[in-house]
Amino acid sequence: MRIAVAGGTGWVGKLVVSALQGNGHQVVVLSRSEGVDLTTGKGLERALNGVEAVIDVSNIVTTSRAKSEAFFEAATTHLLRAEEDAGVGHHLVLSIVGCDRVDMGYYLGKRRQEELVRRGRVPFTVLRAAQWHEFAAQTLARGGPLVVAPRMRCQPIAAREVADHLAGLAEGTPLGLAPELAGPEVLEMVDMVKRLQRARGGRRPVLPVKLPGKVGRDMTGDGLLPLEAGPRGTITFAEWVGQDAQVR
Repeated sequence: MRIAVAGGTGWVGKLVVSALQGNGHQVVVLSRSEGVDLTTGKGLERALNGVEAVIDVSNIVTTSRAKSEAFFEAATTHLLRAEEDAGVGHHLVLSIVGCDRVDMGYYLGKRRQEELVRRGRVPFTVLRAAQWHEFAAQTLARGGPLVVAPRMRCQPIAAREVADHLAGLAEGTPLGLAPELAGPEVLEMVDMVKRLQRARGGRRPVLPVKLPGKVGRDMTGDGLLPLEAGPRGTITFAEWVGQDAQVR
């Protein structure tokens, strides 16, 4: 199959591209570095020529509702319009477990993205996945004398397992809202960050931060946990930390 990956140069996007290529598919990367701008639609018509399916893992790093909604609305609108014109038969988007229940700014953008996909004319699959193990590494990568870690209860999964699952879904028929994907265990993000820092030999103090109001209560409660049984990753966070140590 000829499959396009929107955001194919990002953290999980590269893994999706690798998984698809490993399965023998021809991959088209939709990114600015390849002459495609999702927020304006530039380059999409040419890039989607002959494409059978699109996996959208594009992203913006923000906690602002306005910025999140603006990005996902623009990118999704242009993608769906171009896919319809090109005759793409499957639009697969990566979303987040709990984005329909937790009213954080970024999640509201993902919620808007899902809404546009459901209303569109292109057959679709929405996969909500739990936070990745790599989120702890992204938190540590932020500079400063302190590590600011969000208080959140989650069921994290390795990004590689998310990518493999997306690749498999792209080979099948559109499912609408797919069963939620999560990892093998429920953990606290603050603990994950501390464990990863210890394994890397870091010594910066970790400052737990709980968001105010209902959002904070939802994130520290069950708001980010899957509601039903579904596919589960097998790589535990401890195993992932061990792999990280070997790579480093």
